Amino acid sequence: MAACGGRGYIPPRMTITTAPSFENPEIVQADSTNVVCDGNGLGGHPRVFLTMGKSNSVDCPYCDRRFVLKPGAKAASGH
Repeated sequence: MAACGGRGYIPPRMTITTAPSFENPEIVQADSTNVVCDGNGLGGHPRVFLTMGKSNSVDCPYCDRRFVLKPGAKAASGH
């Protein structure tokens, strides 16, 4: 995996919009309602696969990173 500004790998379909902190968790805009989080080198944690609900957002249970569906993006369809 390639490093991105020393912060670890960020898939090209995601954009970080805030810096992480305990009071203000990192927010990542995603093109899909299915996302993967591995801590992004911020202490790291096991890779987890998350699915957004009707609110079009989901929080990582390990690092509190919040994934939100980009405006105009479509929800992923089931298999």
